[in-house]
Amino acid sequence: MGCFLPVVAQAESLTLQRAVELALSHSTASAAAAADVQRAMAAYREAHNQYIPQFVIGSGLGATWGYPLSLEGSAPSIVNLNSQSALFNPALREFVRAAKGEVGASNLQEKEQRSLVIQDAAYAYTELSRWESLIDHLRQNQSDANEMAVKIQKRVEEGVDSTLDQTKTRLAAARARLRVAQAEGAIDVLLRHLSQLTGIPVGSIQIVPESIPRLPEIQQADDLASKAVRSSAAVQAADGHAIAQSFRARGEHRALWPTVDFAAQYALLATFNNYQDFFRQGAFQKHNATIGVAMRFPFLNWSQRAHAEGADAVALRAKKDADAVRNQVSEETLRLQRSVEQLEAAEQVADLESQLARSNLDAVRVRLDSGSATVRDLADARAQADERYVALQGAELELQRARISLLRETGDLENWVGISKPAIQP
Repeated sequence: MGCFLPVVAQAESLTLQRAVELALSHSTASAAAAADVQRAMAAYREAHNQYIPQFVIGSGLGATWGYPLSLEGSAPSIVNLNSQSALFNPALREFVRAAKGEVGASNLQEKEQRSLVIQDAAYAYTELSRWESLIDHLRQNQSDANEMAVKIQKRVEEGVDSTLDQTKTRLAAARARLRVAQAEGAIDVLLRHLSQLTGIPVGSIQIVPESIPRLPEIQQADDLASKAVRSSAAVQAADGHAIAQSFRARGEHRALWPTVDFAAQYALLATFNNYQDFFRQGAFQKHNATIGVAMRFPFLNWSQRAHAEGADAVALRAKKDADAVRNQVSEETLRLQRSVEQLEAAEQVADLESQLARSNLDAVRVRLDSGSATVRDLADARAQADERYVALQGAELELQRARISLLRETGDLENWVGISKPAIQP
């Protein structure tokens, strides 16, 4: 008889660096960006390979009555071989440059998407670490608040305290319960999100808070906005796309220039198509070949001129979009830099308020032992200390998010996490 043992998922110690690496390998957004790079590279090869002779072999078999007319532009033949390639094509040369520029822009967009995935994973990991470190404290506060509510209720029943005091303690217990529910909900959501990012089951994730590096200090005197513009992959991608569009617009104008193509053709003709009946005796032969160049001189092509003007407008739009991205990155970096300063001040205020509330709680406990304070005073002091502590944790969390966002804007997020930056293909 077989013996079946339950399979228990073992927790995996997941460092921040490992979480980011798994997120990058599992990210659907990164995979989509990589597909865009492949598409851009294929478009470049498609344009560039037009300089390589293309060979097409086929057959044009058919019955003829009278003089052999053409089938799809070629004489009826047993076998035919056609070859063609560009020799001198100014428009194609610009289109190749545009396609190559789009490859570079796509690579930079992939890099930008990579930084967004890293930021997302860092947010989830650091916030999960903070909530997990806070949950035990919140549960203890809930237990203390419930205990205090029971004491006040007994005092109300004994006629010592009023129903207003009972309502206050019940409110404090309800707030404590709400904070625990919010923390547990945040932990569940963050665990699920981290699981989706990394591909690790929720029950197997065990984070390592010690693996989170210390966030660097931000100097307000530094010109981080300029640094962000120089290092931003989004700005570089927008500039690359604008340059590619200018090449494409130039190519549309040069489509009005002369072109020279290499062309060659071979055909094996059949006697049953009656070629010999229409050529003088002995002039017909089965094997025929032509090689040369095809020159074109376009003129009075008003449709192409209008198309080129439209391409100019697209190029101008791409340039203005690049300017807008540059301004957005600069403004967002400056906003984050100043926000960090404000959040640091807010954290300091919240820390001092929490310390004062905790000191006041300790003092009320001493007074309660000496008989100079009441249980109601203790409940009020404890509720105030809990509120100040939660406010401090919220301020620290906002400051942490702002610092991580600023690291991404300045291009230092990979270094902080501890992973190498990818090489960008030209």
